Amino acid sequence: MLRGPMHLRHLLLWLLFAQTHADLPMCKESDYHFEYTECDALGSRWRVAVPNKADICTDLPDPVKGTQCSFSCSEGEFLNMQLQECQKCAVGTYSLGTGVAFDEWDTLPPGFVNHAVTTSAGDAPADCSNSTWTPKGDYVTSNTDECTATLSYAVSLKKPGTVSFEYFYPDDSIYFEFFIQNDQCQSTDSKSRWMKTSESNFNKYMVELSSGNNVLYWRTTAYTLEGSAVKPVLIKNIAISGVAFTSECFHCKPGTYSAKQGSARCAPCPAETYSNKGASVCRQCEQDTYAEAGSGSCKPRPACTNRDYFYTHTPCDSEGTTQLMYKWIEPKVCSETVEEAVKLPASGEKQTCPPCNPGFFVTNSSACEPCDKGFYSNGKACSKCPVGTEPVVGFEYKWWNTMPSNMKSDISRRDFGNSGQSTAWEVAGEYVYTTPGDQDTDYLMLTLDVPGYRLPQSMVKDSERSELSRITFVFETTCTADCKFAFLAGFNRWSNDEVEQWKGSNSKQSYSYLIQSNSTISFTWIFQRTEELNTERKYSADAAKIFSIHITNVIGGVASECRRCALSSAEASSACVPCPLGHYMVNGTGVCESCPLNTFIRADQPVGEAACVKCGPNTQRNKAHTACLSDCALDVQTRGGALLHYNFSPLSNVTGFHSSPRFTSKGLRYFHRFNLGLCGTEGRVPATCVENVTASGREVKGYVCQSTVVPSDIRSQSTVSTQPFVIGDTVIGVTTDTLLNSISSPNWLFPPAPVLPDVIFYYKSSETTQACKQGRSGAIRLRCDPSGTEKDQITLPSNCSEGTCDGCTFHFLWRSQHACPLCTKNNYREIVSACIQGIQKTTYVWQQPLQCYGGESLPAQTVSACVTLDFWLKFGVSTGTIAAVLLICISCYFWKKTRKLQYKYSKLIISSGNNECELPTADSCAIMEGEDAEDDLLDLTKKSFFTKMRSFSRERTSDGFDSVPLKSSSLHHQIEEEDSDDAYFKG
Repeated sequence: MLRGPMHLRHLLLWLLFAQTHADLPMCKESDYHFEYTECDALGSRWRVAVPNKADICTDLPDPVKGTQCSFSCSEGEFLNMQLQECQKCAVGTYSLGTGVAFDEWDTLPPGFVNHAVTTSAGDAPADCSNSTWTPKGDYVTSNTDECTATLSYAVSLKKPGTVSFEYFYPDDSIYFEFFIQNDQCQSTDSKSRWMKTSESNFNKYMVELSSGNNVLYWRTTAYTLEGSAVKPVLIKNIAISGVAFTSECFHCKPGTYSAKQGSARCAPCPAETYSNKGASVCRQCEQDTYAEAGSGSCKPRPACTNRDYFYTHTPCDSEGTTQLMYKWIEPKVCSETVEEAVKLPASGEKQTCPPCNPGFFVTNSSACEPCDKGFYSNGKACSKCPVGTEPVVGFEYKWWNTMPSNMKSDISRRDFGNSGQSTAWEVAGEYVYTTPGDQDTDYLMLTLDVPGYRLPQSMVKDSERSELSRITFVFETTCTADCKFAFLAGFNRWSNDEVEQWKGSNSKQSYSYLIQSNSTISFTWIFQRTEELNTERKYSADAAKIFSIHITNVIGGVASECRRCALSSAEASSACVPCPLGHYMVNGTGVCESCPLNTFIRADQPVGEAACVKCGPNTQRNKAHTACLSDCALDVQTRGGALLHYNFSPLSNVTGFHSSPRFTSKGLRYFHRFNLGLCGTEGRVPATCVENVTASGREVKGYVCQSTVVPSDIRSQSTVSTQPFVIGDTVIGVTTDTLLNSISSPNWLFPPAPVLPDVIFYYKSSETTQACKQGRSGAIRLRCDPSGTEKDQITLPSNCSEGTCDGCTFHFLWRSQHACPLCTKNNYREIVSACIQGIQKTTYVWQQPLQCYGGESLPAQTVSACVTLDFWLKFGVSTGTIAAVLLICISCYFWKKTRKLQYKYSKLIISSGNNECELPTADSCAIMEGEDAEDDLLDLTKKSFFTKMRSFSRERTSDGFDSVPLKSSSLHHQIEEEDSDDAYFKG
């Protein structure tokens, strides 16, 4: 019995087809194929015949009950729909059983959908019709522009399965994600969808799939900032397992074969052989032709040239000599019999062996062996370190007679993984160099592995201010094409991160890298001649040379020298100990001396007085004596002699801001994001910049850092951050000067300061680059802006919109009210109001223009009692009136007195007659000033008021005596005198 509407529909269609086409010829097996109906609730289904073309035949086979929905075939088998049985694949074909595989990319396989759209971050519309995934034969490549390209494939699994693929992701300028959506359009976790970058090899990625419908997405978006070239993402060998069955086997692609029935996969043909599609064996190439591994055809052998061989040295023999040997590059593809072909030079020339590397000694067999622990050597004989010294342990390779045991050389090929060539780097006495590769696009890798790092005994207790390890190498590149030389570091050769990269020819130079973690134990040097996709050896003469490699503090390393150390006691057998904090070791003595005040110890030179580095202006040494810090406080003496106090603590928290937007050629908008951590003491939170494009999530920390940010909605993050780097991880000083330690912050970069000079924080980075040999640096100008209450403003120079004019020194202007000096009493004045109704108010206001913030607050208004102007006016008028009256009285009195004196004088003149020189007989005598004449007067009568006044204010004579009446004067004379006075006043 048939169940379900799907079964009924198929039967009705079959009956209708049979009735309508009764007059058509009978169907042959080539006219139709079988398909299964959808599974019903019981897990059963029917097999029905479906014509390949409509209206060509009739009398199709009747539907029959099919296999159970859980039925599947094993690897190397396919389901024969006619028999409904699993059968083995024939030779030259393969099958994954319950899976499908896609390893040929001449065209886009059926079922794959290619789609490209403009990123939402772009302000200008862009044409993305050509920005899709492109098949390239063995792989499919992504786009390299700002469009978002998506490659998708939908598959229905009858049981849980997996999807696996290989990818090459060399450039973190592309955002690359892989995710899966289920029936409910739910995507995989955003963290697991990020792909890790791969420098030189295809990485394999596998994810489990749930039963049911699954849609697989590969999505890329490139960030081609400032016209930089971007490398595409490559994908190959996509395999999906978990489908119910496969009804056919797949033919082996050219260059591969399957020799047995029931093969699950095809094997690549070895070198010098080839195969066509569906081959069961590989065919040998004819004479004077060659083929690389996995080739679908053979090529003519070119004539041998000087670029087809290389030279190397044999190990030293017992006589201390080595032989110069010439070898063809393997596999050999050139022909010596072709016209103008060169012959391999004769080998066997003997040369004197170079000395052993430092820390090794020459054995009787002329081999190099490492010195024992506690011994050192210069490459000849080992010597024990003297008492009071310790060995400087590490590895120093500067002579290259044989490849060191902890170094490995190999070749990685982008398309087929590892190459068949035996070596990529060869020793050449004074250097190790890259041999001519089989292909110019090969990655020639040299890897150094170390077990870990350990500080010397004298530095174990002082690990905070001692660098763990440092690797330094000297190299040179000679190129005629777009070669690339890269240095990588990490946990192992497969998870190393690129540290630095050089392009083109580079003269002999040294590079140093500070190792800060014990997990960084693998180092790789990679040289690629060109990225042009060709198989010819056009640039095999291009080469890279490494002259020396030196890595310090390696566990199990050897010593090239011994250095003095401080001893734990005066005993000869005492162990080495570190100098106390703030002390350095005097050269060659083992004696520790104290550094001057406010200096710190250089981590890379703890010996000698040069180890003490003076802190910059307005900075203080930290407790560990390893760096200088700013406590966010500053005192500045102005030209007028005033002392300004600054407190930048409110600005000490990490602050971030964006530059003005920039646009790529297709309108993609991006910013430069800067994070600033201005100042602070121990325990401060540093500024951090991250890279969230790849799964590694690399981050950098310091006082100032930068990253490139692209607004995006192509994933859960609102922004994509990439290319982070540190601008300053050390504070150099804080000052108002525009030049400090060769770091310049010229005034013309920003508008002039209105009143107060800018306070400048100077920073330096320890990381060096090709463009910045001395490392990057930064200068943050703090400008007082009391009106900036809403939000602090950080700007970049208008002439250098990216913050830097030379790519190494970055400049910032930070306007803030917290950049003003603290307010003091000198910044405000008082205003006293008029006295109104006995009340007087005193108000305090800021001096304008105001150039301070915080500090001393503005005093509150004060009220005091006072006397009004009306009172003082009345008092003044009254006093003036009284004074005027008194003055009039005194004036009248003295006027009358003067008249009286004139009268007496006239009488004297008259009484004297004509004798002008004689005076009348005196009737009074002079008394001295101060004597009281009135006590001796005899009051015989009562005097009048004016007589008393006259006696009280009798005028002195010209000789300074007062004239008073004598006791011998008669009463008659007094009466006459009074009568004459009365007559005078009456007159």
